[in-house]
Formats: sequence, C-alpha cells, structure tokens
Amino acid sequence: MNHANKPPVGLLGFCIPAMEAMDSIGRPFVSVVPPEFEPYMQENGLEYVTWDFERVNEKSIQLADDLRAKGVELAIPLYEQTVEWAGALNGEFRNDRKLFTRYLLFRDKAMMKRRAQMHGIRVGVFEEADDRDAVRKFFKRVNTAAVKVDGDIEDPIHLKPLDAAGCKGHRMIRALADIDEIRDDEFPCLLETHLHGQEFSCEVFVHNGKVRFLNITEYVHLGHSNFVPASPALEERRPLIQKAVEELIGAFEIQYGMIHPEFFITPNNVISFGEVAARVPGGHIFELIEKAYDFNPFVAFALAADPATTDAEFEEFFPKIGEHKEFAGCLMVYPRKRVVTRVDVPQRLLEDDYYEKHNLFVPANPKVAEREAFGDHYGTVYFRGDDCERMRDLLREYEEVDFYDSDAPQEEQVTA
Repeated sequence: MNHANKPPVGLLGFCIPAMEAMDSIGRPFVSVVPPEFEPYMQENGLEYVTWDFERVNEKSIQLADDLRAKGVELAIPLYEQTVEWAGALNGEFRNDRKLFTRYLLFRDKAMMKRRAQMHGIRVGVFEEADDRDAVRKFFKRVNTAAVKVDGDIEDPIHLKPLDAAGCKGHRMIRALADIDEIRDDEFPCLLETHLHGQEFSCEVFVHNGKVRFLNITEYVHLGHSNFVPASPALEERRPLIQKAVEELIGAFEIQYGMIHPEFFITPNNVISFGEVAARVPGGHIFELIEKAYDFNPFVAFALAADPATTDAEFEEFFPKIGEHKEFAGCLMVYPRKRVVTRVDVPQRLLEDDYYEKHNLFVPANPKVAEREAFGDHYGTVYFRGDDCERMRDLLREYEEVDFYDSDAPQEEQVTA
C-alpha cells in the first residue's frame, strides 16, 4: 500500500507512532505540534506547523490557512485537546460548519450524554453541578429513588470533569462524607449514576457513516489492564454491540474517522452508553490491536478519516473479524509506595511464555507523584498468547504485584 500520490494529512499533536505510520505507507503528512516540539521536528527534517491547542483567539483560522498552503485537506485528532480543532479544520476544509459543533459534543461529557439520550440511547441519570450542595442533592435523590433505608449500602455516584480525557479527575462518591473532599477547582462537573454490567470499549473505524472495522477491547480492570480482542464470551455478543455502535454513529452523525466509545453490558444483554471519544484511545489499545490483528491502527485512522478512501482499499487493509493472530494484553503499573528507588520484576514473570516485555522505569524523582488519572502510570507490562482466559488470569495476578520498591522508610502506602 503506497499513498505517496495522496495529499498530505494534518496530524494534530506530537505523536511519533502516527508519523511513523504515515511514513510506512508513503503518505505525506504535516504535524501540528506545540512549540516545545519544534526542535525535534527540525532536527529530524519533518514537515510541521507549531500551534498552541490550549489557546483560542481571533487568529485561529490562520491554522487552516497554514495547512492549506502545505496542501493539507484533512486533519486527524491524536489527543483529547485536539478534537475540537479537528472539527474546526475539517469543517473548514469540507465547507461543513456543523462539523465543528458536532465535534464539540465529544469534548463535553454532559452534552455528549444529552445527545445520546435525545436519540433513545440508554445512559445513566446525570446532571451538571456547580458546587458541593448540588452534589449532595444529587446523591440524596439517587439513593432516595433507589429506596435505600437506614443500614443499606448507598449507591455510589460518579463525578467527572466535563471536558477531561478518559478517567482524569474521575471520583466515585460512596458517601456524603466523600463530598467534602471535592476541591473548588473541580467545578463545574458532571454527576452520573453508577452503570452496572461489564465495561468494555470499542475502537470503530468509520467511513461514509459505515462501520469498516470494529474492535472490542475487554477491560479486566478499568485503567489497569485490558486485552484485545475480547474473549469469546463478549465477542459472541458482537451483533448487539455493533447495533449499539451504529446507533451511536447515527446519533452523532459521524461520517469519517474513528471513535472510541465505552459501554456497559449486563448478563441479560442490556447495553448502556458510557461515553465516546473521537481520537486515539488510551490504555495502549492501538499497540494491542496492531499485535493482535497485524495492521497499523494509525494507518486505519487515516484511511477512515479520508473521504477519498475506496471500498477496495478497506477490503485490502482490514482483516476479517476472528482472524486475529493471538490475544494481546497489557498491565499498567502504578507504584503503591510513596517513595520508589528500584524496579523489582518477578523472575516467574520474565520466564512466563505469555510475557512479552515491559517498560517499567525508575523515576528521576523517587517521590511518587499523586495520581490524577489513569494513563499517568509508571510503566507497562505486555503479554501475548493464544488463550484469553490465561491472559485474564495473568493480568489479575500481576496487578497484585508491587513492581516498585525502595530502601527508604515508607511512611504510608499509596492506594492502588
């Protein structure tokens, strides 16, 4: 597959794997990167434009003009803070003003859920909150509606930032006392009821409003471990999952690109929508997809995002579902101690035939930073094998292992 004759794509954000993927198929690209990455781009002779994605001003249209001057007709969002920029740029390139407002839905979790609800998609009960009193009222109303009486365990609620990626800033409120710990800078926020069932994500490559490839990622423990593709027990529910995905595509009027929705499914096959992103997923999922299915998801993203991609190109590129080579999984490791000075990897792990590699590292600062979100882990352990049940067992087993140690006195433990 060679795309040297196609116009360059705009890669929004600094991402070496995305640049390598475009280079592997000969697709020209222009990376739009924050100013601090300019030296790297210059040293490596890479085409780029610098831009501060956190700042919106009256000169924002200049980015579209700068990219047009380099022949770019397509923008691909790689990180959460670039999603609305992709909407604005692609709306400008395609002369579709509504595209920007549709992309904004991906950046506001409350509006996202409201849009889904308006189209008949099952979501939890949710509200926006501006202060702790609003959180208390919501918590009490939820548990009153759940017919809780004195002595019952109260139903938890979730607090999330309106525009943060993934689980960043996510709190679970289990009791009224937890509300006092919420900081002032966490408002405004989204409140929602706890959704029951098995949580999983989908990585969906969409072209002309149609699903071209649907991967299901099975979460063993959200934010800690997952594997690709899903186990047969979850894969056999693929028709229900694909239907839910297609409803989501219709509700959000998605035409091109990829989406990363998260769902919950109960044993009796009730599916609830959690949230959806329109950029590269976290949890190393793209790496796992490439290992399991032997195709590059960054290339797939570019193919799906490009209206000019043909059906024949998709037929050539994507494997059939069920044609995966093996299961690929990973464990994201968080230190359990306040101070760490060395990595301690069990010998039995290194000798296990499902173990692939790890990138655990000793931090320059031995004091462990307070965790803000899943994704700020201190390294990852990768597994590959033919049996997903063994994969799940290994991920669960080694999640209980503390890979980081220290000779310094430990005053207190970090909650895992």
